[in-house]
Amino acid sequence: MTEGEQEIPSGDATATKKADLGRRAVAVIIDGLLAGVVSILLVGVGGLIALAYMLLRDGFDFEFMRFRSLGKAVMKLHVESTVGAPLDLLTSVKRNWVFAVGWVGAIFAPFPFLNILLVPLFGFAALVIGVIELFLVISDAEGRRFGDKLAGTIVAED
Repeated sequence: MTEGEQEIPSGDATATKKADLGRRAVAVIIDGLLAGVVSILLVGVGGLIALAYMLLRDGFDFEFMRFRSLGKAVMKLHVESTVGAPLDLLTSVKRNWVFAVGWVGAIFAPFPFLNILLVPLFGFAALVIGVIELFLVISDAEGRRFGDKLAGTIVAED
């Protein structure tokens, strides 16, 4: 590579170092806190906005995000395709639907009776899914969880 050329990631997961688990955890916490604050402050529509963010967070092509969530941007992580495909909103939905399950319950929070049953049900489902995904991130040699395998992605360090 000559001076001034920029290296472009190949999208080959085998060439990518497994992202640090601690940095990934902090990124998820940042994203969850952001979604939680929005959900609480904007009663009614906040749950829908939080759900949309959790689903689409790695697919936005904004200058400050560049196809990664705000948590990943802060922690200097990014998502790569394992097959060289471009990252987009659909890829983000494939990666993140498992984390959006809990936020579906937040949509029902303002509704009496529905919230008593559905909020805890979706919350429990999100907890179980989160534990499974954490196990996969720890146990997989590349740190790929179910969502990554479904979307053909891997989380890498900048």
